[in-house]
Amino acid sequence: MLDRFDISLLNLVQRDDGQTAEVLAKNVPLSPSAIARRLRRLRANGIIARTIALLSPRLVERRLRALVLIQLSEHADLKGKDALEKRLLEAPCVQFCYEIAGPHDIVALFDCESMSAFNDASDELLVSSPTVRRYETHFVKREVKFAPFVELSEG
Repeated sequence: MLDRFDISLLNLVQRDDGQTAEVLAKNVPLSPSAIARRLRRLRANGIIARTIALLSPRLVERRLRALVLIQLSEHADLKGKDALEKRLLEAPCVQFCYEIAGPHDIVALFDCESMSAFNDASDELLVSSPTVRRYETHFVKREVKFAPFVELSEG
């Protein structure tokens, strides 16, 4: 069970996990050692799944990014769908992949160094799959907002 201190810590570390326990203690009324213990527990229990470093858009602005909307075949079987999802999961160029409702079945964000690399990846992952009926590609012109945070509250 998460208490208000855990929730406060989770809200803070989602935005910057590099803060020390001493800095976090300025916003959460606990001692730095208590904060460090709580963070270790939250990591050990899988509440904090992982810590990552987000690169500056300046560094990756020349990369090609594409949202790909995928429709599965009418007769797609569970085995074929699972195989496609496994290939998307393992592909380093696929940054996220969601199963969605509506006219498309899956949406994935591809991040590639070039159009040629994107074509190779889409051929390998999508064109070669009998499970994929069709797909649409929407290229990202610029990032307007990226905020993968979940604001938690008590209750």
